[in-house]
Amino acid sequence: MGARILVVEDEEALTTLLRYNLEADGYDVETAARGDDADTRMKERLPDLVVLDWMLPGLSGIELCRRLRARPDTKQLPIIMLTARGEESERVRGLATGADDYIVKPFSVPELLARVKGLLRRAAPERLATVLSYGDLELDRDKRRVARSGRPIDLGPTEYRLLEFFLEHPGRVFSREQLLDGVWGRDIYIDERTVDVHIGRLRKLLNPGREQDPIRTVRGAGYALDDRFAKVEGSPS
Repeated sequence: MGARILVVEDEEALTTLLRYNLEADGYDVETAARGDDADTRMKERLPDLVVLDWMLPGLSGIELCRRLRARPDTKQLPIIMLTARGEESERVRGLATGADDYIVKPFSVPELLARVKGLLRRAAPERLATVLSYGDLELDRDKRRVARSGRPIDLGPTEYRLLEFFLEHPGRVFSREQLLDGVWGRDIYIDERTVDVHIGRLRKLLNPGREQDPIRTVRGAGYALDDRFAKVEGSPS
């Protein structure tokens, strides 16, 4: 599962270009053409990085950047600002507002991709890691292999994505709705009970003959990998 990138750009041709190249690099890309729409979307689902145009309808990119930096959940969100304004004073203003990087149009796509990777490497290294591990669990993205204590485990595609999602966010508690959104995607309608079915299958595959289950159920909240932080949001069942 690649890092999620939200492209906020009202030029359709540029949006198409960015989506194509980012997806070709393995990222999960969403787009928004208005600043206010992007703001609403990020309140529902946070991306790993935002590529943000300065001039947008509804809400300017500079104002959206200011709002994101003012909220605790998006204070550290990596933001790359795109703009046709190349003057030094404008670059300083964009960076002072909270953008992590600033690219002037027209720009080199390979350079943009390099800057995206660099920001993600610093802000969310687990999203780029080839091997994810937690305790005695290990998931190799390149080989699409999973092992526990060195023993290979054969997972179906959905169980693999679930485990990858948990390994990217160890200790966080996710509701069924959040798991549906993060693993299946917001554009696909699936009953929330489907999550329980696949969680059950994942547990059985990970835990044959074992007492310790790395996937924790949290009453009234959802599921988490490990229970160190789960206790904050509810009592493990």
